[in-house]
Amino acid sequence: MSFKDLKLNKPILRAVAEAGYENPTLVQEKTIPLVLAKKDIVVSAQTGTGKTAAFALPILQLLFDKQDASKRGKKIRALVVSPTRELALQIEENFKTYSTYTNLRSTVIFGGTSIEPQIDVLKKGIDILIATPGRLLDLHKQDIVNLDYIETLVLDEADLMLDMGFIDDVKKIERLCPADKQTLLFSATIPFKVEQLANTILKLPERVEVSPNSSTSKNVNQVLYYVPKRNKIELCLHLLRNTIKGSILIFRRTKFGVDKLEQTLLKNGYKVETIHGDKAQNLRQESLKKFKNGYVNILIATDVAARGIDIDELDAVINFDLPNVPETYVHRIGRTARAGNSGTSYSFCSADEKPYVASIQKLINLQIDVDDTHPYPLDPKAKKETHRTPGKSKHKKGRKSEASKKKKKRWY
Repeated sequence: MSFKDLKLNKPILRAVAEAGYENPTLVQEKTIPLVLAKKDIVVSAQTGTGKTAAFALPILQLLFDKQDASKRGKKIRALVVSPTRELALQIEENFKTYSTYTNLRSTVIFGGTSIEPQIDVLKKGIDILIATPGRLLDLHKQDIVNLDYIETLVLDEADLMLDMGFIDDVKKIERLCPADKQTLLFSATIPFKVEQLANTILKLPERVEVSPNSSTSKNVNQVLYYVPKRNKIELCLHLLRNTIKGSILIFRRTKFGVDKLEQTLLKNGYKVETIHGDKAQNLRQESLKKFKNGYVNILIATDVAARGIDIDELDAVINFDLPNVPETYVHRIGRTARAGNSGTSYSFCSADEKPYVASIQKLINLQIDVDDTHPYPLDPKAKKETHRTPGKSKHKKGRKSEASKKKKKRWY
């Protein structure tokens, strides 16, 4: 099938061809006709399957007739809600690319950055708005954003949106839009919470499922290392020196962990950048840019910051900390081996993370190869490692009778 078969008009087809795309991906093939038919849909597809274009192209087509309103006369007719700033920026980039030969205007708004320039663009009039929930509600409260004319509402990465605690915001945004709008819900996985949300806000939705949620790319070579928690940094350095080359994305569970690993790698002469939630938006973009342009070859990130960032040509993913949600593992390793390339994922498992491996293997229906030839093997009998809080005595406090506690005179 080609994009022409999807009944898209010439200006959009021209932009798609210039962006280098000849044939639609499976998710685009299934989704675009449904969106053009004004149906509500629930789409389950991993990142990297081309789902942004699956809603961007038909939305541009549906709005094409209204493109010539004067700038001031433009009303926001399509709204895309995205959980993270990186994802919102990427969606906006896609809309800009595909709308090159139309007069449709889009913009992106998100928190963590100055609100004034965003207000200026909105006041000039736009057709398509991409937004993160917090900033959107903020600007709506200030009467800068009017959602009364929304024809299509897109909720992207719905599972992540709910994991991040945006459920009430999402419901509020949905209520602020007209009742007769079309709603498109995209989610990598469809857990119960997402199912519930879909049932409450969508009207007889059509369902599109592309590849089972558990599928990991056949092109990813997955390797597992059992290692004591205290030796993970040594193992990481060992592999970087001897085994892992090229552009590498390292996942850690916490912002603190990201910063700590960054310090160690910098001390050892590696070029490193980081992204996590506490980093200002412009710094996050700067880090991503340096990594994409090859100025540094290692990027350390937390899951929320890395979800949805598009990096082609990624050679390896290191799971420094294993995720406790098995689907997250699939997302992480799906960052490599995209668009037909191959890649490798290296996962470090300490004694307390063994249950995570079990649930990951159950989900992906695959036994991950274990490499036990490294210098820091984990004792197979090792149970969870105990950590003593610094400054706390390991000795029990002296016993005192209740009576002696009561007798004590207070000086205050």
